[in-house]
Amino acid sequence: MLIDTHCHINMMVKKQFDTLLQKDDFHAARNIIEESIVNYVKKIINVGTSLIESKNCIELAKQFKEIYAAIGIHPCDLNANWMNELKTMQQWLKNKNENKIIAIGECGIDLYHKKTDLKTQKDAFKAQIEIALQNDLALIVHSRNAPDETLSSIEEFKKDIKKGVIHCFSENLEFAQQVIEWNFVIGLGGIITYPKNNELRDVAKQVDLNNIVLETDAPFLPPQIIRGKQNHPKYIKYIAQYLAEIRNDCFENIAKQTTENVKRVFGI
Repeated sequence: MLIDTHCHINMMVKKQFDTLLQKDDFHAARNIIEESIVNYVKKIINVGTSLIESKNCIELAKQFKEIYAAIGIHPCDLNANWMNELKTMQQWLKNKNENKIIAIGECGIDLYHKKTDLKTQKDAFKAQIEIALQNDLALIVHSRNAPDETLSSIEEFKKDIKKGVIHCFSENLEFAQQVIEWNFVIGLGGIITYPKNNELRDVAKQVDLNNIVLETDAPFLPPQIIRGKQNHPKYIKYIAQYLAEIRNDCFENIAKQTTENVKRVFGI
């Protein structure tokens, strides 16, 4: 069995961001899930990036037994109303089991797109860390071009954080070792297969398999073998196969251990 720990089915089935899913979108989502099941992907964590998209994640999770929801605000989707939006999400968390919410995120810091000032990003990130801790949920962290800023934000809570994922991991071994010490695992996806990512492959070979989970980030960042096409949860198998090759391991062991890691971190 394989688990995709990070995807956005809600973004795969509709053209416009930040709109609520419609009836036809749920039919399209069912097709994606059925294709994933055929390819040994039995569970999918669908990750929110804004208030509306987090709501979509909950609705998908409630509709399909294979899907679980993460809710949060991506650093590039912060707006002037982000504090009130987090308050709304906290209301959803009062029924977190019914809503199948198993994580907070994705949240973090992004200095690549720079759509929001750094102070706001840090404030929103810390607020979401606190929500995760208050609700005993895993934290899904987005960090792009901001290794120092991400680490300094997490460090404040290092004694309290018990579970989390550094999504779309793209940092060096030193960063990996630090976040693992702080009870995070690293999420490896399609970018590990890209020709120029030798440093990331070195990290993937050296980090203990107990500290790795697999993700697609679909519809984004497809593995090299299908680059140029829309990514899909079913392609998690390519990432698992590639990881097995570079670690000189077998596919079955990669699948088994990464699945156990997901159960440990997310409680599913």
